[in-house]
Amino acid sequence: MNEAATAPLAGASPSTASFPADSADDWLPPSALGAHRGPLTVTDSFAVLDDPVEQRQFTEFEEQGSGACARSVLMVQGMYCAACADTVESVLEGVPGVQSAQVHAATRRLTIQWDPAVARMSELAQRVGRTGYRLLPMQEALSISQRLAETRQALWRLFVAGFCMMQVMMYAWPAYVTEPGEIPADIDQMLRWASWVISLPVVFFSSGPFFSNAWRDLKLGRIGMDTPVSVGILVTFLVSSAATFDPTGPWGEEVWFDSLTMFVFFLLGGRYLEFKARDRTAGALDSLMNRLPEVCDRLKDDGSFEPVSVRRLVVGDTVRVQAGQAFPGDGVVLGESATVDEALLTGESHPVLRQRGEAVVAGSFNLAGPVQVKLQRLGKDTRFAQIVSLMEQASTEKPRLAILADRVASPFLVLVMLSAAFAFWYWWQIDHSKAFAVAVAVLIVTCPCALALATPAGMLASAGSLARRGILVRRLQAFETLAGIEAVIFDKTGTLTHDRLELRSVHTREGCMREQALALARSLAEGSLHPVSRALVRASEALQAPSGVPGLVSDSLREQAGQGMQARLEDGRTLRLGSAAFCGLSTPDAAAQDGAPRVWLADDSGWIATFELQEGLRQDALETVQALQAMGLQTWLLSGDREAAAQAVGQQLGMDAVIAGASPEHKLAEVMRLQGQGKRIAMVGDGLNDGPVLARADTSFALGHAAALAQAQSDYVIQGGRLMDVVSTLRQARRTMRVVRQNLAWAAAYNAVSVPMALVGWMPPWAAGLGMALSSLLVIGNALRLSSAGESRAGQDDGAVQAPV
Repeated sequence: MNEAATAPLAGASPSTASFPADSADDWLPPSALGAHRGPLTVTDSFAVLDDPVEQRQFTEFEEQGSGACARSVLMVQGMYCAACADTVESVLEGVPGVQSAQVHAATRRLTIQWDPAVARMSELAQRVGRTGYRLLPMQEALSISQRLAETRQALWRLFVAGFCMMQVMMYAWPAYVTEPGEIPADIDQMLRWASWVISLPVVFFSSGPFFSNAWRDLKLGRIGMDTPVSVGILVTFLVSSAATFDPTGPWGEEVWFDSLTMFVFFLLGGRYLEFKARDRTAGALDSLMNRLPEVCDRLKDDGSFEPVSVRRLVVGDTVRVQAGQAFPGDGVVLGESATVDEALLTGESHPVLRQRGEAVVAGSFNLAGPVQVKLQRLGKDTRFAQIVSLMEQASTEKPRLAILADRVASPFLVLVMLSAAFAFWYWWQIDHSKAFAVAVAVLIVTCPCALALATPAGMLASAGSLARRGILVRRLQAFETLAGIEAVIFDKTGTLTHDRLELRSVHTREGCMREQALALARSLAEGSLHPVSRALVRASEALQAPSGVPGLVSDSLREQAGQGMQARLEDGRTLRLGSAAFCGLSTPDAAAQDGAPRVWLADDSGWIATFELQEGLRQDALETVQALQAMGLQTWLLSGDREAAAQAVGQQLGMDAVIAGASPEHKLAEVMRLQGQGKRIAMVGDGLNDGPVLARADTSFALGHAAALAQAQSDYVIQGGRLMDVVSTLRQARRTMRVVRQNLAWAAAYNAVSVPMALVGWMPPWAAGLGMALSSLLVIGNALRLSSAGESRAGQDDGAVQAPV
């Protein structure tokens, strides 16, 4: 690859980089190739976004009719609020080739659908760059060096503001503790000049982000959340400067350098703490989605290892994975064994041991020493990539309440500016010395940051907490829906029961022991893949083989589809296993009264044994149903199985209602009927035939082993397949909505109290800055409780489920 393509985004020179046409052919869809013949030349700063190898990491391509469509997910650097998200979206909307663009304010993710035959990602990034933001691939944006650079710059601005604030307060303190006229005029003027000089770094360095963001928004004809803050800082500094330069003029009565430096410090401090707190909420998803290593050791032909980028690996490579490193792809263990953490992929909280030849999956961690793995699947083909795709969908979606807050934020900012202007006009007539202070306080205290963060902060914290436990949230909006459900509908086979039969009881004729009957049945069943045969084989494996049981004559085994199996024994008898009619018995071919299936064993002399089987209930099925009922929810069983079998499972679990013999159409009709009665429904399923009802239900769960269609139609995917995770997710959803409502109530109450106080002059600018910062911090801090509460509850649930193991 051209060296320019791998240059870091930061500090790149304006040189150009070219990519040969055949490299573009590797990733562009066939219909898009015609538009990109010849070299691709872009500025060095954005070359990485057009690099075919790099682009595979954040873009999916698919054909749509006569054209092609690409879907990319990128991080937007430099944004911090809903107004920023709206700015980026507006820049991209209407650009030729861009079909849609959506930015999530809390996670800073841009999801863009575009036509590669019309537009190039580098050009789109340049458009966004002209507004003051940068588009970065996920791994680049979340790299340690990138985070350290952002943190270091923020800390420097905060340090300068704090240091200067203390110095200015030292010079301002005499004015607070003395009576007017006690300080000589020349000393007072000297203190003003000292405060002015020390305030300069605060205004021109520490306040730089506020001014640049406000100027960017104004150039685009918008009012962002930094606009009122910047106006407040600038007006306060100019008026105080006028009073300093001309103490006898109309503005010379008072200066506000102390308030200026103080509220800049509070705003920066609050924004820094908010950034760190947000990093714990949205960052929880980021760390899970970007756990693959950037570099790993690949085995060379001479037996040595070379470090290579993960993006350069191909299927068939052998790599060495160090302890604590994630596996870069799906593969098989070549060493003796590997201890692996698969919590994200399976929900299993304990390490698992993988022996030589066993499979390991991308994204799981190697917990022991170095291990060699032969790669079988990479990139989009791995299970980890499918999980990341589901999580990206959740982290880029805007919940309904967040969309409402975003819509309110923009007109609210206009109202803020008008309110500040009115406050200035009103107070100028009463006491013009207070007019500017009141107007500035109104500008700062009413910034709707807390309102914009109230919903996404809580939902992202919960999504991150659930993801660490192997529960993937595909739609953040589903939290609101799940918290209000009234009934949970379960599929039976594969959901409440294992997708295999288990032997329940054995009835034998006089003189035949249970072990002998099972040994005879196993000799036939080993030659079949029928679920009944597999169940008999598993049941007999735990028993010691009895002596004196004749074997089968080789090549005598015959299977009749749907009826049974037969073979000759070494003693000359013919042994049959199957239905009563197939075995030549007059016993009716009926299931047991509770619907359990039966199979008969007979020889030439007649009946030998009857085996009754059942679908084995999942270990936590009863506990799950009881927990849901204790939470005030109805539980329904909706199955396509026989009436007797479905009723038997329903009675064992204490279901409120059982509907059996339901086709996919019947299941869908039943769900629609319940919804027509006003019930809000959650559906739990796993099969291909569950897809329609999972999509129709108000919210839905798919177990980790579910069919791809079932997972695609569900809101939650439970990787470990534990039913108690349904209960845990429901509890988390209820906690989430409580926190969201608390955040929204706080944001509304804060503005209802603070705005009148600022308007009547009871809140100085420094207190307004402190209040604005604390309101956002309170919202983020309240959301963080969801993460800690979820982890605590996870430990309790895991203990309850795994105790019998």
